[in-house]
Amino acid sequence: MRIREEIEEREEAILSPLAAKSSRAERDRYEPKDPLRTAFQRDRDRIIHSKCFRRLKHKTQVYIAPGDHYRTRMTHTLEVGQIGRTVARALRLNEDLVEAIAMGHDVGHTPFGHVGEFALRDMVGHFNHNEQSLRMVEVIEKNGCGLNLTKEVRDGILGHTGTHIPYTLEGQIIRTADRIAYLCHDFDDAQRAGMLDSRALPIEVREYLGTTPSEMITSMVKDMVESSMDQAEIKMSPVITEVMNSFRRFMFTNVYLAPSMIPEREKAAYVVKHLFTYYLEHPEALRHEVGHNRIVSVTDIVDYVAGLTDQYAIKLFKEFHIPHIWDA
Repeated sequence: MRIREEIEEREEAILSPLAAKSSRAERDRYEPKDPLRTAFQRDRDRIIHSKCFRRLKHKTQVYIAPGDHYRTRMTHTLEVGQIGRTVARALRLNEDLVEAIAMGHDVGHTPFGHVGEFALRDMVGHFNHNEQSLRMVEVIEKNGCGLNLTKEVRDGILGHTGTHIPYTLEGQIIRTADRIAYLCHDFDDAQRAGMLDSRALPIEVREYLGTTPSEMITSMVKDMVESSMDQAEIKMSPVITEVMNSFRRFMFTNVYLAPSMIPEREKAAYVVKHLFTYYLEHPEALRHEVGHNRIVSVTDIVDYVAGLTDQYAIKLFKEFHIPHIWDA
């Protein structure tokens, strides 16, 4: 049976010379190749079947404890993957690599989204969710063995935000697709929440991108494909880049840092900081996580708190800090 080999041969024949090829993918630890799946397909599957991926369904995107139709980290991740694959197919790049990076890019996100990220940063001095996502798949999953993902996928996960630029074009696609997804879909959720409507958008956003999430995504993806075709980097035109930046500034002012969001954000940050402090003062409470023969470190506490879902973080906070009510 030569199914994997045939897929790899099709990649070589069909994909752009600039595409990452799965037959050349590298892992830190050797393992026999799968008979059916390429290395990137295998990475995607490992991430999807991981515990850290499953927890994304109960992690906040923007709103604390949202209703049924609001985004979570899980739905955001799927939306990034869809946008990324559309771009990759148009550019004849490796869709499986794009999807694997997309599925793993946010697995290191804290409870309560960026609020939790900033809260942990306040406590330890340095914490970035992209680095924690890489740590999650490299070190923490599979009881400390990691998933042994390919270097291309790990590089894309690390570089989806921050200063590190992925060396594959597929990783660069996710870096931009992530921003497109969260801006457009957070705008959609903000409309649903009654925080704003399309008439409040900057005029250049309405003119160049449109006024609905679908129009906005289509405009930016189309520009991204046209600007990156047969190029050695993934980019957008200068005009659309500036319009996207204007859209982003608008979203920060009117949604992410909006006064109406501050009380709930402060409460969420309070929960994360006090859970961290509790485990710092009561390390024995994490013995079940790290093993009874090892001293609980600050890194262990960060890993544990960062991995919590919103609901479980709130449950633990209640257990540790709120008196139990006696039954009558």
